[in-house]
Amino acid sequence: MPVVIALGALVMTLLGGWTAHRVTDRRHLILGLAGGLMLGVVGLDLLPEALEVAGDEVYGVPAALLCFVGGFLLAHAVERLLAERVAAHHVVRPAPVAPGGAGARAEASAAGRPSAPASALPGRAPQVGLTAAAAMVGHSAMDGVALGLAAQVSDEMTLAVAVAVIAHDFADGFNTYTLTSLYGNARRKAVLMLGADAVAPVVGAASTLLFTVPDQALGIYLGFFGGVLLYLAAADILPEAHHDHPALSTLGCTVAGVGFVWLVVGAAH
Repeated sequence: MPVVIALGALVMTLLGGWTAHRVTDRRHLILGLAGGLMLGVVGLDLLPEALEVAGDEVYGVPAALLCFVGGFLLAHAVERLLAERVAAHHVVRPAPVAPGGAGARAEASAAGRPSAPASALPGRAPQVGLTAAAAMVGHSAMDGVALGLAAQVSDEMTLAVAVAVIAHDFADGFNTYTLTSLYGNARRKAVLMLGADAVAPVVGAASTLLFTVPDQALGIYLGFFGGVLLYLAAADILPEAHHDHPALSTLGCTVAGVGFVWLVVGAAH
């Protein structure tokens, strides 16, 4: 039963990635929505759950919050180190599209200059996007695990978790594709990461037939992952969304993203 439900999460993940891919002419709106979804997932889903299952304190501070801060700091350190490494060798920039359009991009490629998708964040290290997307895949796998564990408790718990997982996996797919592509990775890599993210809940649900995950370990992971996501949303995604288009529509998409996660979390409870 959990594996069958996880197939619904697979479909929603692919739908979220497809949406992120199609709306390329409204890049600022995509970034605003992605930032809102990430903020909502962190503040309304990941952190509360992490505090609930890993509430033990370490020197007066909940372990989940320490991991949250650690994830934020590690994401910052990794991005800075990778950015300096890229700057020391070459900087990945969007290939020029005017006046030659695709021809100019081909010329840049022929000249040996690295190019990135036109929607990429300038000067960002592609490895950061891949790492963040890999963390999203891990999160989706844990969604499947949560679904499988809920099925071992009761039908009511299974339904509640299923609603949350299936609904917010749309946001996971959207963010996985967006994070991978915006950091200068080729579309093929973005699609591969999206596919991995889509399959992850099914694998996670199936794994609960073999073993269980201790609550403490789950809470630590969720706190750490929440810190990574918050850094990416606050330091990269949202500032870039308002850089060229500081419009109310962009802010509205951010608020809508948070509101969507709120509705999903509320429906699950």
